[in-house]
Amino acid sequence: MAFDVHGSGPGLVLLHGTGSSGLRTWNTILGGLAAQHTVVLPNLPGSGGSPLPAAGTSLDLDVVADQVVSAARNAGLERFALAGASLGGALAVRAAIRHPEFVTRLITVAGFARPRPTLRLNLQLLASMYTRGDDDASRLITSLSFAEDYLDALPEGALQQVLRQIGELRPELGTTAQIELALSIDVRDDLPRLRVPTLVLTATGDRFVAPAHAYEIAAAVPDGRLVEIPGGHAAHVEDPTRSLSELLTFLAEGE
Repeated sequence: MAFDVHGSGPGLVLLHGTGSSGLRTWNTILGGLAAQHTVVLPNLPGSGGSPLPAAGTSLDLDVVADQVVSAARNAGLERFALAGASLGGALAVRAAIRHPEFVTRLITVAGFARPRPTLRLNLQLLASMYTRGDDDASRLITSLSFAEDYLDALPEGALQQVLRQIGELRPELGTTAQIELALSIDVRDDLPRLRVPTLVLTATGDRFVAPAHAYEIAAAVPDGRLVEIPGGHAAHVEDPTRSLSELLTFLAEGE
C-alpha cells in the first residue's frame, strides 16, 4: 500500500473515501494536522499508486484494514490515532478492532457502518456512470458532495468552476472496486467492541452519507462522541477551519 508522510509529532493516519486518494481527500486540512502530528496518508488499493488485487479478486475489508496498519507501521509509527472519511470510516473501525494495540483514538468523518438505502443507491448509480464513462458523473458528485446552502451562495461562475474542477478529477483506477467494497460493508457488530475514544463527526447538510449514518455509529460505540457541524459531505472543503478545529481538539485530549 503506497502512502505519503507529512509533519512530525504524535502519529495520525488518515484514510480517504471512495474514488479518491489520501492527498485529494485531506489536502484542505493536511497542513494544520501535520503542524502537530506525523500524518500518514495511505492510498487504498487502486488509488495513488497502490495496486489492485489480481483480476477477478474483490477487495476484502479485513485485508485492506491490515494493509492500512502495515502502511502506518512501515512509515515508522508505533501507535497512532486513526481517522477515516466516508468509506475510510468503516475501514478505520475494522482496523481498530483487528489491531487495538496500535490505535489510540478513532475518528469517523462522514463515515458509515453500512450503506443505508440512499447511500447504496447513489453508489450503484455512480458505479454505473463510471463504467459507461458518463461525463455527467461530475454533476452528481458535486450535488452530493456540497451542502445546498453552500452551492446556492456561489455565484454562477464559481459554481461552473467547481463543476469543471470536479470534472477534471478523473476517478482513480480502483474506484469501481472501492464502490463494490463500500456496498459490501457492515461493521455494526464491530462498534460495541471498540475500546478507544471515538469521535463521530457528521455534517448536517450531508446528502451523500446522511447524518443518520453517524447517529447509528455514535449510538453503538461505548466511548463515542457525536459532533455535528454545518456543511455537506465535503464540509472540510467548505469550512476547513471548523473541521480542523474539531479534529485537533479531540486529538489533543489523548496527547
